[in-house]
Amino acid sequence: MIRITAALVATLALGSTGALAQERATAMKIDSKKPIQIESNKLEVRDAENVAIFTGNVAVQQEKTLLKAAVMKVFYKKKEEKKDGEKGAKKKKDANAATADNGQGAADIDRLEVSGTVYVKSETQEATGDNGVYDMNTETLVLNGNPAKPVVLTEGKNVIIGCKLTVNTKTGLANLAPCAQNGQPGRVKMLLTPGDAQKKANAGEKKKKKKNAN
Repeated sequence: MIRITAALVATLALGSTGALAQERATAMKIDSKKPIQIESNKLEVRDAENVAIFTGNVAVQQEKTLLKAAVMKVFYKKKEEKKDGEKGAKKKKDANAATADNGQGAADIDRLEVSGTVYVKSETQEATGDNGVYDMNTETLVLNGNPAKPVVLTEGKNVIIGCKLTVNTKTGLANLAPCAQNGQPGRVKMLLTPGDAQKKANAGEKKKKKKNAN
């Protein structure tokens, strides 16, 4: 089992789900400054290709958000050498710091790719899909499915099914696209349980008031 914090996967963002509409603002937003724990059966670092590959029961945790997958690839970019003209002492200091960073040299995460029955859970919301990509540059998470294995979002007893979930993890805005059928646009499928969403909203409000009272 491997445990790695945000030093390796700096601002890993986990799923956010909009379980009640095709497009909505979710309450889940990623905090890139908080630590992230990764566990897997195996880790392979291909430094020449700028990629780290986690395989086997991959689990990623940040506070109450959990992501599971069979495989996760972390693509990174090495920081460029300091520009000419900087003082030699500063260059040496930066070089030493880079060498000390995981023994790999300093790097910025470019994107994350997960595959093999991807599962995401955050408090009352859950999402499953076939594969997913998180782009660090645009702060966008995409969870993909297909007609045989669609993206399924659940919140309590409410369920919504489609083929492509796109989430802006900075704003929390989520969009779910339907699966195409025979080359034609399909429809998002939704099952809503009357009163379930309101019960959860009321429970959340009571919890918030209790916390503020303390």
